[in-house]
Amino acid sequence: MDDSATDLPSFELLKAQFVARDGYMQSLGAELAKMGRGHAIVRMPVRQDSLNFNGTCHGGAIFSVADCAFGVASNSYGTLAAGIDVHITYNAAARLGDVLTATATEVSRSRKIAVYEVTVSGDTAGHIASFTGTVYIIGHKNFT
Repeated sequence: MDDSATDLPSFELLKAQFVARDGYMQSLGAELAKMGRGHAIVRMPVRQDSLNFNGTCHGGAIFSVADCAFGVASNSYGTLAAGIDVHITYNAAARLGDVLTATATEVSRSRKIAVYEVTVSGDTAGHIASFTGTVYIIGHKNFT
């Protein structure tokens, strides 16, 4: 899709608004590393407060970074989209100091429904999780 089309906001504007308006992503220490139409990469370090009682990264933290990438990718058109279904499979543990990278890719998009695949990998742990998500495209512009 042509980013210069007048009805689509620029990626720079969208990225700035995502970063400024997502307090949860900020609290995770997550960084929006890259985005495009239907695509996003979010990175998050595994910190002490990300660990569970076993000393590995909490599944909720892994889910959160995947969900952040899913949210950015699905809203990358500047039109509000809301998650309606997700599924995650955990494949390996991440540990303190690992940096998680969640890569979201659009699988399909219609007028009202879109589906995304997200992979979460760690710089030392390898493939950590696979996440799939579906959004309902609400339709009104959420960003200026």
